[in-house]
Amino acid sequence: MAFPGTYDFKYYRGDRHEFILRPTDSNGATYNLNTFNGASFTIANKRGSGSTKYTAQAVINLLSNTITCTILPSVGKQLSSGNYVYEIQVNGDASTVITLLTGTISVTDSITGVA
Repeated sequence: MAFPGTYDFKYYRGDRHEFILRPTDSNGATYNLNTFNGASFTIANKRGSGSTKYTAQAVINLLSNTITCTILPSVGKQLSSGNYVYEIQVNGDASTVITLLTGTISVTDSITGVA
């Protein structure tokens, strides 16, 4: 995968939504996550400055060399129906940030409503 990759998905407001990212380099080899201190999963109403941002979970598993990305209901309840953008990044030292994945999230409101 050339970074950042793109993945667009649909999300049902207020639900738990989870997916696993298995990053590979441009040759298809597993990307080594051991050199990074953490990961972030940021959702926003638009790209750039002045956007409203929401923080979802991104957890690195060094044994499986994966990142588990989760929108918890507490975060999902803050999203109204419509389209959002997101990015998943890993960070090392202060000068090393790599965006692994980006895309759009189409949010559908629930029938019963989410408080």
